[in-house]
Amino acid sequence: MIFGILSFAHHHAEAYIQNLRALPGVELIGVADEDSARGQRFAGAFATHFYPTYEALIEAKPDGVIICTENSKHRPLVEMAASRGVNVLCEKPIATTLADARAELEACEKGAVLFMTAFPMRFSPPLQEVKARLDAGDLGRVYCFNATNQGELPTKHRLWFVDPELAGGGAIMDHTVHLVDIMRWYLSDEVRQVYAQSNRIFHADEVQVETGALEMITFRRGVFATIDASWSRPPYWPTWGGLTFEMVTERGAVLVDAFKQNLTLYSHADQRPTWQFWGSDINFLMLAEFVEAIRTGRQPRVTGLDGYRALEATLAAYESARSGQPVQLG
Repeated sequence: MIFGILSFAHHHAEAYIQNLRALPGVELIGVADEDSARGQRFAGAFATHFYPTYEALIEAKPDGVIICTENSKHRPLVEMAASRGVNVLCEKPIATTLADARAELEACEKGAVLFMTAFPMRFSPPLQEVKARLDAGDLGRVYCFNATNQGELPTKHRLWFVDPELAGGGAIMDHTVHLVDIMRWYLSDEVRQVYAQSNRIFHADEVQVETGALEMITFRRGVFATIDASWSRPPYWPTWGGLTFEMVTERGAVLVDAFKQNLTLYSHADQRPTWQFWGSDINFLMLAEFVEAIRTGRQPRVTGLDGYRALEATLAAYESARSGQPVQLG
């Protein structure tokens, strides 16, 4: 099976190259990037072929592509791939508007291709263990979540993360989608209402997007959740970010730290502590699922619809922050 990567705008693209090459029976045919200098630089660094256009790579008929452009640029590439029968794994959020997200879903349905959202936390063994316990009835009814997705200001990775046109927003857009997806997955339920407040207390002189937010989310069957979505970590924090939540159930509370599997390394070179992760590579597991879904012709465990629902709640948080009122979802 052959695969290609479209754009290095998102820093995860670099890891995906190594993940694809570690999968048996998988070949990376090359990469494409509208920023030719950037694309050629990474193609050289990873010793792979550089296609001069996205069309050229897609016309090579890969089994699937991974779309790693800026958030607002996903739609045309999803539509291009789908129209040529190429399966799609798209970085999250899958779009910055619901209209674009719907168009992506429709294009993949029309093209009869798989559309998977890049939600790697679904493949975290600790999170999967909690999900299995829930499904087995070991924890009983879920009452609420108290969750955080905090990180550093992402400008050291890519400047576009703080561009409202390219990213679609700031910390809310960057961090809400993961936790909403986890909660939907755990509860097998949809978001009914979102109330949010945002601010720019952190990095107020550096960016023009929100850098912190607190969101209150209510699901249709009454479970409620809070999400701290912020770029509140200092630049000397050991890692770029993290994801935690406390889930209160009728049989006790479950505490989850998705990035707990690490060793703290102090080095003269970095002049700061860094975390060396020894746990499972969730990006590798996510790509393995994409490959297996294509190979067997089944739907992936995380779909484009999952990406749409997470974006829907995220955009509701923005609407609520603007209006000061709770926003109801259909």
